[in-house]
Amino acid sequence: MTGKPVNLRAARKARVRAEKRAAGDANAAKFGRTKAERARAEAEAKAARARLDAHRREEPE
Repeated sequence: MTGKPVNLRAARKARVRAEKRAAGDANAAKFGRTKAERARAEAEAKAARARLDAHRREEPE
């Protein structure tokens, strides 16, 4: 006989977890940015808008 017996249910669950992990990693690489990256980009955009608004000329009415 060979080595230890294999629990087929655990092996199947491990295979499904690995497939889901691989699909999630692919989606993260394709679409994802970390929360820190999104926050930094939003802060930079907000600062750029504020800088632009600070240089805006008031139109006489």
